Amino acid sequence: MDLIADMLLLAGALGAAAYCFVLSRRLRRLTGLEGGLGGAIAVLSAQVDELTRALARAETAAKESAGSLDARTQRAEDAVKRMELLLASLHDLPDPGQAQTQIRVLRRRGRRLAEAEA
Repeated sequence: MDLIADMLLLAGALGAAAYCFVLSRRLRRLTGLEGGLGGAIAVLSAQVDELTRALARAETAAKESAGSLDARTQRAEDAVKRMELLLASLHDLPDPGQAQTQIRVLRRRGRRLAEAEA
Protein backbone atom coordinates (compact mmCIF):
# COMPACT_ATOMS: atom_id res chain seq x y z
CA MET A 1 0.00 0.00 0.00
CA ASP A 2 2.85 2.38 0.81
CA LEU A 3 4.37 1.59 -2.57
CA ILE A 4 1.15 2.47 -4.42
CA ALA A 5 0.81 5.70 -2.42
CA ASP A 6 4.42 6.63 -3.21
CA MET A 7 3.86 5.94 -6.92
CA LEU A 8 0.72 8.06 -6.97
CA LEU A 9 2.55 10.82 -5.12
CA LEU A 10 5.43 10.65 -7.64
CA ALA A 11 2.98 10.73 -10.59
CA GLY A 12 1.24 13.73 -9.07
CA ALA A 13 4.57 15.52 -8.56
CA LEU A 14 5.61 14.79 -12.14
CA GLY A 15 2.22 16.03 -13.44
CA ALA A 16 2.56 19.22 -11.38
CA ALA A 17 6.12 19.72 -12.69
CA ALA A 18 4.96 19.30 -16.31
CA TYR A 19 2.06 21.71 -15.68
CA CYS A 20 4.41 24.34 -14.19
CA PHE A 21 6.83 23.92 -17.11
CA VAL A 22 4.03 24.52 -19.67
CA LEU A 23 2.75 27.49 -17.70
CA SER A 24 6.22 29.06 -17.47
CA ARG A 25 6.71 28.77 -21.26
CA ARG A 26 3.32 30.32 -21.93
CA LEU A 27 3.99 33.10 -19.47
CA ARG A 28 7.35 33.83 -21.11
CA ARG A 29 5.69 34.06 -24.54
CA LEU A 30 2.91 36.25 -23.16
CA THR A 31 5.31 38.80 -21.67
CA GLY A 32 7.75 38.75 -24.61
CA LEU A 33 8.28 42.09 -26.38
CA GLU A 34 8.09 40.67 -29.90
CA GLY A 35 4.69 39.02 -30.07
CA GLY A 36 3.24 38.90 -26.59
CA LEU A 37 1.43 41.22 -24.27
CA GLY A 38 4.55 43.33 -23.73
CA GLY A 39 4.76 44.02 -27.45
CA ALA A 40 1.09 44.96 -27.58
CA ILE A 41 1.56 47.33 -24.64
CA ALA A 42 4.59 48.92 -26.33
CA VAL A 43 2.66 49.42 -29.58
CA LEU A 44 -0.33 50.89 -27.74
CA SER A 45 1.94 53.23 -25.80
CA ALA A 46 3.49 54.49 -29.05
CA GLN A 47 0.01 55.01 -30.52
CA VAL A 48 -1.10 56.96 -27.44
CA ASP A 49 1.94 59.24 -27.78
CA GLU A 50 1.22 59.78 -31.47
CA LEU A 51 -2.45 60.54 -30.80
CA THR A 52 -1.48 62.99 -28.05
CA ARG A 53 0.74 64.89 -30.49
CA ALA A 54 -2.01 64.84 -33.15
CA LEU A 55 -4.50 66.16 -30.61
CA ALA A 56 -2.15 69.00 -29.67
CA ARG A 57 -1.74 69.92 -33.36
CA ALA A 58 -5.52 69.82 -33.87
CA GLU A 59 -6.03 72.03 -30.83
CA THR A 60 -3.54 74.58 -32.15
CA ALA A 61 -5.22 74.59 -35.56
CA ALA A 62 -8.63 75.00 -33.93
CA LYS A 63 -7.41 78.00 -31.93
CA GLU A 64 -6.00 79.60 -35.09
CA SER A 65 -9.27 78.98 -36.93
CA ALA A 66 -11.25 80.46 -34.07
CA GLY A 67 -9.09 83.60 -34.13
CA SER A 68 -9.50 83.94 -37.88
CA LEU A 69 -13.24 83.38 -37.58
CA ASP A 70 -13.50 86.04 -34.88
CA ALA A 71 -11.68 88.54 -37.09
CA ARG A 72 -13.91 87.77 -40.07
CA THR A 73 -17.02 88.01 -37.94
CA GLN A 74 -15.93 91.43 -36.70
CA ARG A 75 -15.31 92.59 -40.28
CA ALA A 76 -18.75 91.33 -41.31
CA GLU A 77 -20.40 93.14 -38.41
CA ASP A 78 -18.64 96.37 -39.38
CA ALA A 79 -19.78 95.93 -42.98
CA VAL A 80 -23.35 95.35 -41.82
CA LYS A 81 -23.26 98.57 -39.79
CA ARG A 82 -22.02 100.52 -42.82
CA MET A 83 -24.67 98.96 -45.06
CA GLU A 84 -27.42 99.78 -42.56
CA LEU A 85 -26.21 103.39 -42.46
CA LEU A 86 -26.19 103.60 -46.27
CA LEU A 87 -29.64 102.04 -46.46
CA ALA A 88 -30.96 104.52 -43.91
CA SER A 89 -29.50 107.40 -45.89
CA LEU A 90 -31.20 106.10 -49.05
CA HIS A 91 -34.57 106.36 -47.32
CA ASP A 92 -33.99 110.12 -46.97
CA LEU A 93 -33.64 110.61 -50.76
CA PRO A 94 -36.79 111.40 -52.73
CA ASP A 95 -38.10 108.96 -55.32
CA PRO A 96 -36.47 109.48 -58.76
CA GLY A 97 -39.83 110.34 -60.42
CA GLN A 98 -40.68 112.95 -57.80
CA ALA A 99 -37.28 114.60 -58.03
CA GLN A 100 -37.56 115.20 -61.78
CA THR A 101 -41.13 116.53 -61.45
CA GLN A 102 -40.04 118.97 -58.75
CA ILE A 103 -37.09 120.16 -60.87
CA ARG A 104 -39.38 120.78 -63.84
CA VAL A 105 -41.87 122.66 -61.67
CA LEU A 106 -39.11 124.78 -60.21
CA ARG A 107 -37.69 125.51 -63.65
CA ARG A 108 -41.09 126.55 -64.96
CA ARG A 109 -41.73 128.75 -61.96
CA GLY A 110 -38.27 130.20 -62.31
CA ARG A 111 -38.96 131.10 -65.96
CA ARG A 112 -42.30 132.63 -65.06
CA LEU A 113 -40.69 134.70 -62.35
CA ALA A 114 -37.96 135.74 -64.73
CA GLU A 115 -40.53 136.66 -67.39
CA ALA A 116 -42.65 138.57 -64.85
CA GLU A 117 -39.69 140.55 -63.66
CA ALA A 118 -38.68 141.42 -67.17
